[in-house]
Formats: sequence, C-alpha cells, structure tokens
Amino acid sequence: MRVHTILNRDGGTLRTQDLDLLSSLIRDEFTLHGHEIEVEEVSGADVGDAIKRNAGRSDLDVLLVGGGDGTVSGAAGAVAGGGIALGMLPAGTMNLFARSLHIPQSLDEAVRSLATGRIVEVDIASVNGNYFVHQFAVGVHARMVRTREKLDYGSRLGKMWASVKAVGAAVRALPVVDLTVEIDGRQEKVRTPAVAISNNIYGDGHLPYADDPQGGHLGVYLMRSTDRAAVLKLTVDMMRGAWKASQDLSVSQADVIRLRYHGRKRRDRSVMDGELHDLAEVSEVRIHPRGLRVLVPDEAPLR
Repeated sequence: MRVHTILNRDGGTLRTQDLDLLSSLIRDEFTLHGHEIEVEEVSGADVGDAIKRNAGRSDLDVLLVGGGDGTVSGAAGAVAGGGIALGMLPAGTMNLFARSLHIPQSLDEAVRSLATGRIVEVDIASVNGNYFVHQFAVGVHARMVRTREKLDYGSRLGKMWASVKAVGAAVRALPVVDLTVEIDGRQEKVRTPAVAISNNIYGDGHLPYADDPQGGHLGVYLMRSTDRAAVLKLTVDMMRGAWKASQDLSVSQADVIRLRYHGRKRRDRSVMDGELHDLAEVSEVRIHPRGLRVLVPDEAPLR
C-alpha cells in the first residue's frame, strides 16, 4: 500500500508525544511490511490544508492521520466516497470511532496493528452534506462543549476534568430546544434538552460508540425529561453504556432524519464529532452505508 501520514502536532495527545520517535516507528513498521510510507508533521492551523492536499492525490491507498477527533473527522469527510482509505492513530480524548474499528488505544500498538491491516468499507453519516463519523447533537451537548472551551486544559486528563465540570455547568443552566423531528417521514414536535444522532446505534456496557460500524442505520436518542437530575443521570448512563435502562430516553433507528429548529440563536448550537457548528433551520441527517473506506487491524471482525 502507498500510505501518507499526517501528524497534527497540536492535536490531542500528540501535543505531549515525541513525534520524532513516533514518526520513526511509523516508517519502520510500514516499511517492514512492504508499504510505501510518507510521514508529515504539521501544526493544527495547517492540518486542514494538508488533509485536503493529500485527499486529492491519485497515487495513494491510505491517508493515515494522527490527532484529536476533529482531525479524524475532517480527514474522513475529505476521503469519503473516494478511492483513498482513512487510517487513524487514536490521539484524542475518547477515540470513539477508532474504538468502533477495533484499533488499539495505545499509539505504538495502533501503528503495529495498522501496518499489518486491511481495508474495509464502513458507514459514514452527514448533516446537510457535511460528513461526520460519530455523532451530531443539539442541546445540552452543545452547551457543554461551549463551556468546556472556555476552560484551560493542557492534557488529555485536563480535558477530561474540564468536560466533567462542563457537564455540571450545562445541567445547572439546562438548555431546552424546540424542534420538529422527522424520522423516516414521521413528524413529531418536541421540547427537549438534548437530541443526538449517531453513525450507527451505540453498543451496551461501554463508552458511547457503535459496535457495528457497518450496521447501515442512524441511531436517534431523544431526551424526554427536562428534570435536571434525570438529565445528569442520563449523561452518566450514556458514558458507561447503560442508556437502555433509562425511561427518559427514547431510542430509534432511521436512514434519514430532519430536525427543524424553532429557536433564534443559531451560532454554535450544534456539535458534530466534538466540534461546535452553527445550527441550520433545517438539518437533514443521512446515513451513507459503506461510504467510507478505512484501514483496520487484520483481526478486526469487519467484513
């Protein structure tokens, strides 16, 4: 395989890594297994341009990216529907999409497993034509991210602690949004603190990521209670994979979802793969079955 690697030196845990050592490991492992490998280290400000430039190449099989969830999501959107496969080194806080693909969470182990890996096709989703790999959310999740970004943190543990504080702040000042939700043609008006849509339904008993990234359906999670204690409990339950037990959460699957937002404030009112985005009056969310080629470990149970 012909592989180009982009390491975002400002992204996720790579900010504290010895990138010279990591780059040498990538070159050694991929060369050992017969691949042509290039490694490029870029700043966070330049990572988007680097992804765009390499996603348009005709001489690549894999674009391998290392950085946080934003880096992975941006690279996935750039190569979706094309001939280049996405590889990822899990350097974010949760690395939820990488977990779905059975990529080891240790960077060294991830490099070794991907150097002997294979390419498969998995699902990707979109909001108004913009791709995401994990989740699109409106409501308390967006307020949590807005709050977290105002806090100072310089490490993965710092970001996790900032997230905990942001959850508490978001629940105390609980947002409630008015939406018309259309799921596969069925409409419902709702007033809710949170709605989330995932690229395939989340699994049980673990962090919120899909067990089957080839399932072919969106997951829809709608919070039915505006009670602060109930919302806080559900947030904790979602993180530990116990969301099925909640009576305050309705869960369904769909191929197409439309959210019509009836509020006036639109700036930074939605979150897509952990990044804030403005919320359109109408958000059309679609699943694209097998729309993304990915590099996975050879032992991953994906077909």
